[in-house]
Amino acid sequence: MTVAKRIDEKSVLKAYARWAPVYDYSFGLFAESGRKHAVHEINKRVGRVLEVGVGTGMSLPQYQRHLKITGIDLSPDMLAKARDKVREKKLNHVEGIREMDASVMDFSDGRFDTVVAMYVMTVVPDPVKVMNELERVCKPGGEVIIINHFAQDHGIRGRVERWMAPASRALGWHPDFKIDTITDITDLKLVESKPLWPLGLFTLLRFKKPASVSNLRSASEPVLEGAVASDPAAKPLENVG
Repeated sequence: MTVAKRIDEKSVLKAYARWAPVYDYSFGLFAESGRKHAVHEINKRVGRVLEVGVGTGMSLPQYQRHLKITGIDLSPDMLAKARDKVREKKLNHVEGIREMDASVMDFSDGRFDTVVAMYVMTVVPDPVKVMNELERVCKPGGEVIIINHFAQDHGIRGRVERWMAPASRALGWHPDFKIDTITDITDLKLVESKPLWPLGLFTLLRFKKPASVSNLRSASEPVLEGAVASDPAAKPLENVG
């Protein structure tokens, strides 16, 4: 890991430690519309769901009980809030809440039917590595769903983005994040791109993973040492309680 990445991760952790106590009542509310839209789409699906950047767990009660949910985040302060929600609301469909770096996930290839990352890509130090990991842990034929802010230089939205830039940086965002940062580096097929409220500041991207194993990037890559031992199928996920 480079020094620059360590510094970035430290900055993100510090930012979210500050925001954790009030996140649900600040940015969490601002992002609620997009979150509900994503969960509504995911609830039409079946199987295991991985939410990357689960934060304080605001989306967890919204998932239908026929799904099996795992949430990961880098911030222990945010995860403490998420685990409280799991206990208090008796969310038995949540299989695990784990502290984990999204750029080097401790899951085997093709573990999840649906992988979702909401408001994550602009706060991670290496979005390309995270996108590759989202693709890797998604099953062939599965879906990867992303909600994120993508920079626009013109019009009302561009002016709003410039106005929001100081607050964005306080949250650890990169306000100049371009959509092709992730769309141009993945083998996933983009099947939907939809602007979301408010003012299209956020965009929902829905990707489909090819069903044929021969088309998958991970099929040509070496298996990392210890991958079998770290497979959640081989050992229980961290106790959410």
